[in-house]
Amino acid sequence: MVGPDCLYGYPTEAALVLARFRALYAIETEAATLPADERRALREREAVPLWESLGAWLETDTATRVLPTGKFGQALGYLRNHWDALRLYLSDGRMPIDNNDVEQLMRQIALGRKNWIFVGSVGAGERTADFFTLVASAVRNDLDVWAYLKDVLDRLLAGETDYHQLRPDVWRAQHPEAIRQYRVEERRDKADRKQARHKMRTA
Repeated sequence: MVGPDCLYGYPTEAALVLARFRALYAIETEAATLPADERRALREREAVPLWESLGAWLETDTATRVLPTGKFGQALGYLRNHWDALRLYLSDGRMPIDNNDVEQLMRQIALGRKNWIFVGSVGAGERTADFFTLVASAVRNDLDVWAYLKDVLDRLLAGETDYHQLRPDVWRAQHPEAIRQYRVEERRDKADRKQARHKMRTA
């Protein structure tokens, strides 16, 4: 949306917008290991004022004079046209600031597409998609995938109908022994390194 290419023609204005987005992502790095409610509170405290400041700047004469045909003008137009959608993550600590993680997951679909041509039928394809969704959800919650799937499938076959209890995040809280701690530590280390890089850039 707003990248280094936008600096051409309006370097001062583009640098101002980029600085705000760097600050917003620095907040997300800090919030990465927090529970959802604490992440939302942090966003309310630190990210909301940045968005309000950015929104006020978009209404200034400086911003409105930017030509809409250039890359920076197009980026500002995107900001204005998708303002509410871009800020939606502020209302829910479970939501990410962007969809980068989802796009990375979609690459798995693209890589496996040729293998799934021979899934057999539409019904089999739907069941396969459901199964892959369960696996991906377990991975994202740092669970032992085999332990999670076996318990869920056993309970479903036994007649379990309380599907809320089978959600990976709910199941995770009930089965701490099935959490792959090394994945939690990897995620924490990655967040710490990312936060350190942000601090170096803003220093």
